[in-house]
Amino acid sequence: MGLSRLDVFYRRLLLTKLFIGGWGKPEDLKRIFEFRKIIGDREKCRSLVPKDYPVYINKTEEHADCKIHDGFFISPLEHLVPGILPPEAVKARFQFIVPKRWQKDRPVCIHLAGTGDHYFWRRRTLMARPMVKEAGMASLLLENPYYGYRKPKDQLRSSLKNVSDLFVMGGALILESTVLLRWLEREGYWPLGMTGISMGGYMASLAVTNWPKPIPLIPCLSWSTASSVFTTGVLSKAVNWRELEKQYAINSVYEEEIIKLLEYCGADSFKMGPEFAKNVDSSEHLLVLSGDDRATVGLNSKAGGEAEAGRGLFIGGGLEGGSARVDQLLSSVNSSGMSLDTLPRSLLANNTLLGKKTDFAKCYRPSLHRESISFMKGVMDECTHMANFSVPVDTSLIIVVQAKEDAYIPRTGVLSLQEIWPGCEVRYLNGGHISAYLFKQNVFRQAIYDTFNRFCLKYPSRH
Repeated sequence: MGLSRLDVFYRRLLLTKLFIGGWGKPEDLKRIFEFRKIIGDREKCRSLVPKDYPVYINKTEEHADCKIHDGFFISPLEHLVPGILPPEAVKARFQFIVPKRWQKDRPVCIHLAGTGDHYFWRRRTLMARPMVKEAGMASLLLENPYYGYRKPKDQLRSSLKNVSDLFVMGGALILESTVLLRWLEREGYWPLGMTGISMGGYMASLAVTNWPKPIPLIPCLSWSTASSVFTTGVLSKAVNWRELEKQYAINSVYEEEIIKLLEYCGADSFKMGPEFAKNVDSSEHLLVLSGDDRATVGLNSKAGGEAEAGRGLFIGGGLEGGSARVDQLLSSVNSSGMSLDTLPRSLLANNTLLGKKTDFAKCYRPSLHRESISFMKGVMDECTHMANFSVPVDTSLIIVVQAKEDAYIPRTGVLSLQEIWPGCEVRYLNGGHISAYLFKQNVFRQAIYDTFNRFCLKYPSRH
């Protein structure tokens, strides 16, 4: 199946870059990955969020068919990983749309926001209000960290500044969803379920892996991991790779320490690739790029010929040859017009071996772009791959809605949700990501109703 032309065209209209600040502070990434090991295990999380965690309603509006309550609470992530959230995101805000007349029971579906879904208007108009009319079902709309009222002052629209921001968002939403599910239980609502579109579907899926009871889950236009979204999907074109490569080359902590914290090692893991083989000597890893195709990826925008010219300086010869080899490198760089920005970090780290003092800030590494992409895949899989989290309690209560020609959420080369969650149902729509979002909201709502009905047939009484 091909990719949607509308998806590709729509992406070209959006000029903003993602992750302009880079990977995020290494110490933040380390804290996030350590916390992921806890939050990825449902049993370890049973007591993370108290059952009586305080939730507040501060405003109520009356409408003809429903009441709309505005509420808030403090994100548990602020207590568990202090300071990791930006100050603006510490207070979690939500909107609760409740029908004035229930058709049966008091069902509530929590909707998590997709990319760019600030505040509540979009989900309220396209999903929540129609669900009141069609099914007498309540909706609770949680605002994502980094969006709407929770957006940092220095963030441009929806463009997360750092890669780590996405992981902080995910960790916060898992815990915040638990707060809301427990609050809804205390208030007597039943049955409860979760949904989301695009990124909201990923986040809802992550949240359900942490819930200790059977629960309806309806992820729409999402899949098993976000790694492919930012490495092979059309959104990969919006990633600020230049800044990410620069930081990866300058700061050795990313590849020397953080990679060791990444645990996921499934059939689609970045660790399966030769570029991340373990026990590779550091200098060999950086410079002696063996004879494989690692070295064929050129610098950001330079042609392969220039990359090959530099490559020949290192393969086989290692760091031997002293200052003559450095002079040869400098000559090659100057004649090709390449920036000195791309010179090797290892030249700095070991310039006494070279017999020539150098003060270059970075390394020339022909494989730097590929290494950065692999590192992106590794960190994304660590925090978003469903195989890295507990399997939901009852996978028969999961209906996934996916677009056949989705260019934003590639399914090639990654484990399918059916492999990770045996028993879940996948429904495919014709078309791509954008057309499905614009014109298939009714299909998403029907999947929600079907999943809730399935739950009520299987679990006719409250737990």
